[in-house]
This record gives sequence, C-alpha cells and structure tokens, in this order.
Amino acid sequence: MDEKIEQPQGLEVRTYFVRGRNALVARADFGELFVDYYLHQGQIGRQNPPAEDTMIKEALAALTLHCASRPRNETTAWTIHFTNPLVNLFVTGDNNRGTVVGQLFIEDVKDDGRNLFMGDTVRGGMDPRRSVVELNGADVFSGVERFYALSEQRPARLLRHGDEDFVMVSAQPDCDMAWFDALDDAAIRAMDQSETLTLLEKRYYRWECGCNEGRMMDILSSTMKQDADALFGDEPVIRMSCPRCGARYMIRREAMEAHIAVK
Repeated sequence: MDEKIEQPQGLEVRTYFVRGRNALVARADFGELFVDYYLHQGQIGRQNPPAEDTMIKEALAALTLHCASRPRNETTAWTIHFTNPLVNLFVTGDNNRGTVVGQLFIEDVKDDGRNLFMGDTVRGGMDPRRSVVELNGADVFSGVERFYALSEQRPARLLRHGDEDFVMVSAQPDCDMAWFDALDDAAIRAMDQSETLTLLEKRYYRWECGCNEGRMMDILSSTMKQDADALFGDEPVIRMSCPRCGARYMIRREAMEAHIAVK
C-alpha cells in the first residue's frame, strides 16, 4: 500500500537562478495569503482604506519574497513609515516556522517629517541587526529596492507578473546589470521563455502570528509589576491589541495577577 505523501501547507514561493545573468529570482502568487489576511481582518473587525490596504499587501509580498531568498534560520521584521499618507506598515517573517504576518497602523502615528524604512534581522543565535534607511517617496516596492541598495548593498527589483503574482529579482556577484536595470513587468512575464531558469528550491509560508493571551500578559508584565493601578485604574479588564497582527484581547486583572505570581 502506497504511503500518503503529506503536501506542504501554505503559500509556495519558488526561487530560481538566472543562468548567464547571475541573478536570483523569487516568485509567488499571493492570492492565498491575501485571502488569509482578509479573513484575519474580518475576525478582528477591521477594514483598511483601499490605498493603505494595497500598501500593506505589497509590504507582505515583498517581505515574503525577501525571506524566501534568505537563510532558513533567519527572522526578519520591517517597519515602513510614510508621511503622506501618514501610516506605519509592520511586516515580519520567520523562516524557521514558515510564517508571515503584519498590520497597518493609521491611527496615532507620529509624523516626524521623514519616510523611513527600519529593518530588523535575527539569524540563529547571533545578535539582532538593525538598519534604518530614509526613503524618497511613499511607494512600497521602491522603498524596498532602496533598502536593498543601501542596507543589503546589492540591487533588487520588485515587479508584477500578475495582479497578485509578484517577483523579486536580486543581483548576485557579476550580475548582468544592463539586463537587470532594463527589467520591467513585460520582461518578467516573458522570462520563462527568454531566460534559462534553474529552480533552486520551494519554500512555503502561511499567515500566522502565534499570539495568545499569555503572550499579551508577558508584554504587560513589567508595567504590571511597577504600577498595577496605573495599568488597570478602576477597571477589572483592559483591552489590548497584538502589536504584530492586531488581534484583540481582554485581559482581566485577576488573570494578570495570577500570571505575574507564577513568573
């Protein structure tokens, strides 16, 4: 009797090497991931404005393609701040778990007059690394490309193969830069026929935060220990949102006290 082969779960991202051009291509159709994103938005009762909604989806797509091009023991978080529109985009991906998640902040966002890209990376047991790059405009893909040029110190391009089918091309040593700089969406759609692509690997990513009430209480623990009354006031319950995905939690004071007691 044949054994049943378990199929990988989640969004499939394929990476290719472009022979003769010395470039790495990462590609995925993000329809499945965006469905999970919208299901999550429905669960937390949130609907983002259309323009800003497009921005967070582009950030999720770019982050996922970036992760698929990086070592398997690496975790990445990007915070992208734009002043017009005034938003913060937060996206993070964990290659160990094969997960991505993020959220859009449009309320109480501080305007410091600059567009900024902040990238945080942790690989294995190494110390975290942070890079901060000032951006010229409010286009997500252009912002990621600028971050690559200044922080990763190698060029990258983000292009569209379809409405929800995105491609990242990153230059490797001795890349054909004339070809690279001339790439556009039409060239990407013709790449299967015009170039020799060698499949390197397939990776799978799913929308998952991993937050729960216990982790939310961990976030509140230091404040609770210092001044519980300032945290709760006269209320028996406080409401908080996960800073990674926006999921909402109601934390009871008695549960928080019990949580602190066992730590």
